[in-house]
Amino acid sequence: MAVYDLEEQEQLDELKTWWKQYGNLATAMVSIAAVAVVGWQGWNWWQRDQSAQAAAVYAVVERATSARDARKAREATGELIDKFSGTAYAGMAVLVSARLQMEAGDLKTAKLQLGWTVDNARDDETRDLARLRLAAVLLEERAYDEAQKQLSRDPAGPFVPRYTELKGDILAAQGKPEEAKAAYQKALAKLDEIQKSASADQSRSQYRDLLQVKLETIGSSKP
Repeated sequence: MAVYDLEEQEQLDELKTWWKQYGNLATAMVSIAAVAVVGWQGWNWWQRDQSAQAAAVYAVVERATSARDARKAREATGELIDKFSGTAYAGMAVLVSARLQMEAGDLKTAKLQLGWTVDNARDDETRDLARLRLAAVLLEERAYDEAQKQLSRDPAGPFVPRYTELKGDILAAQGKPEEAKAAYQKALAKLDEIQKSASADQSRSQYRDLLQVKLETIGSSKP
């Protein structure tokens, strides 16, 4: 028993010596780790809370859109931009609301909302779609150069036909039928390319018919 007591005493003395040398550092490291864990958990909780609140406001935007209530959709979208701009819901709400604002004739609000999304959306696809719709608003305002500027940046593959089609619409509005025709042909070619690499659904087929009508119309409008 005495041998074990001696060994235990030696171990205790070694522990005391180690603690004198490194005790403060060990305590600090444990404290830092604890704070980091608490901070990470707090951050995750805050993110979840922000997302939940943003989702609730986005639901208001969707209901307002279904009810064709442009004012309510505009206000709820503004709340998302002001309070939850870091969430994906803000960009999604703008895309929904801006279309309703356009249909209601409020091009100013649509342009402001879409401009915000172009600058602040979290993902490339949302920004690409916002640029496309912003260019459509600018076309309505006959701001042709500004509209073309929005379309000057190459979008993700699926958006290429839409971008090229709208370029054709702008050129047609500017009285440039040959250039518009070339744009529609390019859009059709790109759409056919996409359809070859993916299953052709009804919406793509209908969109192809639309492009074909535009191409035929612009061809028959030549002097």
